[in-house]
Amino acid sequence: MTQPNKQLHKRWLVAPPITPEASAALSAYETVTRQLLFNRGIATATDAEAYLGAKPPANDDPMQMADMGAAVERIERAIGAGELIRVYGDYDTDGVTATALLVQVLTALNANARPHIPNRFDEGYGLNTEALDKLKAEGVGLVVTVDCGIRSVDEAAHAKRIGLDLIISDHHHVGDELPPALAVINPKRADDNYPDKGLAGVGLAYKIAQALVRRRKPQPINGGEVLDLVALGTVADLAPLSGENRFLVRYGLGVLNKARREGIKSLLVSAGVKPGAADAGTIGFGLGPRLNAAGRLESAEAAYDLLMATDVFTANDLAGKLNAQNRERQDLTRQITAQAREIALAQGDDAPFLFAAHESFNVGVVGLAAARLVEEFYRPAAVACIGEHETKGSARSIREFHVTEALDACAELLTRHGGHAAAAGFTVANENVGELANRLRAYAGEKLASVDLRPAVRVDVNVQPGELSLELARALKQFEPCGYGNPSPVFSALGLEPKYPKAIGGDGTHLKMYLSDGGKPVEAIAFRQAHWLTEMPRRVDVVYSLELNQWQGEVRLQMNVKDMRRSIV
Repeated sequence: MTQPNKQLHKRWLVAPPITPEASAALSAYETVTRQLLFNRGIATATDAEAYLGAKPPANDDPMQMADMGAAVERIERAIGAGELIRVYGDYDTDGVTATALLVQVLTALNANARPHIPNRFDEGYGLNTEALDKLKAEGVGLVVTVDCGIRSVDEAAHAKRIGLDLIISDHHHVGDELPPALAVINPKRADDNYPDKGLAGVGLAYKIAQALVRRRKPQPINGGEVLDLVALGTVADLAPLSGENRFLVRYGLGVLNKARREGIKSLLVSAGVKPGAADAGTIGFGLGPRLNAAGRLESAEAAYDLLMATDVFTANDLAGKLNAQNRERQDLTRQITAQAREIALAQGDDAPFLFAAHESFNVGVVGLAAARLVEEFYRPAAVACIGEHETKGSARSIREFHVTEALDACAELLTRHGGHAAAAGFTVANENVGELANRLRAYAGEKLASVDLRPAVRVDVNVQPGELSLELARALKQFEPCGYGNPSPVFSALGLEPKYPKAIGGDGTHLKMYLSDGGKPVEAIAFRQAHWLTEMPRRVDVVYSLELNQWQGEVRLQMNVKDMRRSIV
């Protein structure tokens, strides 16, 4: 397990071929498109039309959600009475976009609404009793959480004791006990009837907004004014891009590409994104990290202020600040990852769960370091910052391991915790850190005992370079938005000759080359795979995604190589 990612030979899981029945039903589409649809569980013309068109769900009434009626009634009462409403968010992109969305919509409904985004370093994740006391003292009558609160049982009870009405909206994994709030909106509740369980925190904020706005004639604000925020938060939080999220993000990207917000416009420029060119990948690798950087290093208020900015000069200044913070975040991530790797591996080369904690770690970056360890070693991992009395950490996981359930199994050791299957956060007393690490390793050892702990890459169908075309690349756009829950189309190609390989990138870790199956070579990029230059085979097999590379007005095909091996054909 001590070998780096380049030595972890991946399993290539090739999808079974389309059935004759499904092929006949999808005969209106090209062969490759048919196979891609079938691989995504689509086998009828009706379903294909709905999927490719990203049609809205037939039944999206937010009033189906448990407690939505009570939440709407209380918010309406607060609007009518002019009460001060605080939207209590989170410091990541999902939480910040959810806060901005709900404040914008409530303001359009003439509510006296203001944001409260906790500071990661002072208040920590989720509801904080001191913050609630402060809000009460300021005259706040109603607090509405977005993207947090589902595990805040004690804090919700405190709000009740001090006479502060609380509505919780959160999409995270539900614990054993619901917080005693006036309303708890979470489609993952066992008693919730809403058909789509995959909405992000910003998606739930949008549903609350829908429930409020649809009651009014005429409607003072429409979805198109906030769907850019929904797209940003949903993609950045790795919510599944299927079901209702697919519709929201598809149309949200259309709004985002129009850049009606000064903040979005400045953010796109700082990320080097051309007008109209943003997609889910742009959010995941460009916009989301910049918005997240504020909350990781200082306060997420800068990200909120950017999204709500109406002045171009203010927006440019804030975008520049986030850009600088993102570069600092990248440097910190590299440093902490290197140290965390050393600490984790000192516990044993075959540990099924990697755990590293240290006093010098920045609590805002530990989650990114954990993600890097997972990527490198294909094991669940946790990285934590040891404070004076408590240790705060983040965990990331692999497909085969539900990390929040692992933390649930150690709940008696933890001060607080919560998250998803793939990511979670936790706080633990310093005296329990060693026991927590041991328990997580034991739990993972049991759950993963029969699992082949090599990363797997899923292949849709074999398509050789000679079969590639601009038309195919453009047809693949119909499958977007792609990401978690709706993977990008991935192809294999066998027996290729690599031509003109060279290392690229500031640190020389990436590989650029041309790949040929006997015809015209196609340009290829292989990130973090420059190590092949020391042992480049004469023929290679590759797994890749197909991209369009635009340079100086020319559009070219590019193979983005996900994995490569010495050819077996």
